[in-house]
Amino acid sequence: MTMGPTSAGERYVSIDAVRGFAVLGILLMNIVGMGLPSFAYINPTYAGGAAGADFWTWAINNVLTDGKMRALFTMLFGASTVLIAGRAEGGALSPAATHYRRMGWMLLFGLAHAVFFWFGDVLVTYALAGLVLFPFRKLSPRAQLIVGVAILSALLAKNLWQAGVLEALHAAATAPGASASAVKAWQEVSIALQSPPEARAAELAGFGGDFMSALKARLNMLGLFYTVLLPTDMLPEALGQMFVGMALFRAGFFTLGWSNRAYGLLIAFGYLVCVPATAWMAANIARSGFDPLVLHHQEVWQQITRPFIGLAHAAVVLLLVRAGVLRALIDRFAAAGRMAFSNYLGTSIITSTIFCGYGFGLYGQLSRAELLWVVVGVWAFILLWSKPWLDRFHYGPFEWAWRSLVQWKPQRFVRS
Repeated sequence: MTMGPTSAGERYVSIDAVRGFAVLGILLMNIVGMGLPSFAYINPTYAGGAAGADFWTWAINNVLTDGKMRALFTMLFGASTVLIAGRAEGGALSPAATHYRRMGWMLLFGLAHAVFFWFGDVLVTYALAGLVLFPFRKLSPRAQLIVGVAILSALLAKNLWQAGVLEALHAAATAPGASASAVKAWQEVSIALQSPPEARAAELAGFGGDFMSALKARLNMLGLFYTVLLPTDMLPEALGQMFVGMALFRAGFFTLGWSNRAYGLLIAFGYLVCVPATAWMAANIARSGFDPLVLHHQEVWQQITRPFIGLAHAAVVLLLVRAGVLRALIDRFAAAGRMAFSNYLGTSIITSTIFCGYGFGLYGQLSRAELLWVVVGVWAFILLWSKPWLDRFHYGPFEWAWRSLVQWKPQRFVRS
């Protein structure tokens, strides 16, 4: 198993394998927003079921995958920023031109993806964060890590402050003799914690309807995403994680530059410290009956443990790559990672066809646990098609289009 760049494509199998693992894992959470009214992603009592198998599906994902796979995928994007800029040195395009063209086209791909297939798209966020990230790629790994941790810490502090404000507004509104202004203030902000039933009905009707109905429903969701969530949460989180990813790449984490002991310590911290802490927070949410305030507060605190659990997952994959075990599976992960752009977009094309009314019309029809069957089917497709495709072609279809647009000329596609 190649640990460094391959001679043909200058790729790291280790990075590709971790990226493939992450793109598969992201679907475990995205599938909820794809197949159920969107607020079910946050609160399982909203839609999809919160008892029996549905509860355990929520609980296990909350502890092991929610935010963890996205964090890992985002860190890898930061690592790729450094890696691709290095490859562009001495090329026809300068590293800066290559990067900013990549981000510009990614932004357009992301907007099209969000409007026509999946409103939870991350490409727009990545493209915007990438515009900021590039000038800092040559900072020392230590400086990059400090900047990343500082951004994530500031985001955590902001979210904890907001959680405190929400709790204070709720206390004022529910106190004996509460004023009308206090009740009104709580009613206005509580929508952020518990989406009203009419919103759920609108999503069911929109995504369960024809193409134009689904398009309108997506645009409604994007209005919320791009005006509220993107500037205040999604963008700073992505930027902080990208800085951490750049630092980890420069420090050799993703390229098997660490010792087995170092990877083992990270796995131990992630699984023996952060997983139990996250499970305790998930238990607090469940014991409260998924009380919106408790849920929100505990989810904010989970921001601390998410990156470490994601990196522990990555460390396991990296040790498997180094050991050369489960080679057939690792090869499939690596192929899926090399085609992560195509697989990410392809997943949304498949799932929108499965769930929307203009396709098979299963939106809102499956429980949270039943959605896992769709996940397994998509995983099988990704793992089965990626490697044979790359045996014949140099790139995935969307990777080829992206590279060709960046270079402004068709790239070599079919292998000789």
